[in-house]
Amino acid sequence: MQQRITYYERQIIEVFLRRSKSLRAIARHLNRDHRVIAREVERNTGDYLPYTAASAQRIADRHERLRTSKKLEKDPILKEYIVGQLSQDHSPEQITGRLKKHPPLYLADKALCHETIYQYIYQGEGQYEYLYPHLRRGRPRRRKQKARKPRKTSIPERIFIHERPREVIKKKRFGHWESDTMLCQGQLEALSTQYERKTQLLRLHKTKDRSAPATEWAIRDIIASLPQDLFRTMTFDNGGEGACHVKIRNDCGIQTYFCDAYAAWQKGGVENMNGLVRQYIPKNTNLSQLTDQDLYAIQERLNNRPRKSLNYLTPNQVIASGVGH
Repeated sequence: MQQRITYYERQIIEVFLRRSKSLRAIARHLNRDHRVIAREVERNTGDYLPYTAASAQRIADRHERLRTSKKLEKDPILKEYIVGQLSQDHSPEQITGRLKKHPPLYLADKALCHETIYQYIYQGEGQYEYLYPHLRRGRPRRRKQKARKPRKTSIPERIFIHERPREVIKKKRFGHWESDTMLCQGQLEALSTQYERKTQLLRLHKTKDRSAPATEWAIRDIIASLPQDLFRTMTFDNGGEGACHVKIRNDCGIQTYFCDAYAAWQKGGVENMNGLVRQYIPKNTNLSQLTDQDLYAIQERLNNRPRKSLNYLTPNQVIASGVGH
């Protein structure tokens, strides 16, 4: 199957037609079937207007937008559901997965691809509805994020991640957590994030700084708020905030582990969760203006998102059914 005609090829067609070249000569030059060129020229030539590459490309782009977006634009009930889910900051993949696994009764026979939602947001009617801010990064193109290098610090009694039980990797049991600290530009205050690997549950606290005592306080608050059997291990990177781990290990019976230097990706669950939190708390946010209620609302908004790896259940649903709390 041949690819669609490109704008570059349309420019060549325009130049060759102005030179009175035949359609077969143009087709040979572009290594195309002459019938493809004939259809292209016929579609984009008016009774009084000659073929131009610019106008032909505009028409092709419009047809492509209609082709990719028409499913939602022709189904107002499905469209209303999709837009409603987007307004709750559910990703297109989460929406389509949820629709397939746990659909509302009135949409039981409906299905679509997450790419259709992206096309609707960026190329269909959705581009006029200002929907893209509800996506994870809130921008048309994703940018590569540079990893923040950990500061050199002395952390006593570290046990590295390679000695961590294999059950942590396989996510067979509850209770294996990852911890990290998020910073905002030019501020002493910080955000302490903790993530449970099996349920993908998030806990989020604002701390006075990124020190070990501040992180210890955040983790102890989490431990006090959840069942004790939901805590088995905690994995840190090599930032100074992890120096609190000895007290947590001794007082709470939680085994602690550390990533290799410059390898924060080894605790990728919490790193990915930080990216989701950034949707609501960008790096230029003034943390002093965020209340505990604001942070709790963000935390629970994320905990109530369906996840593909959880069979499109939410972390809170998995916790409720698996732990009974």
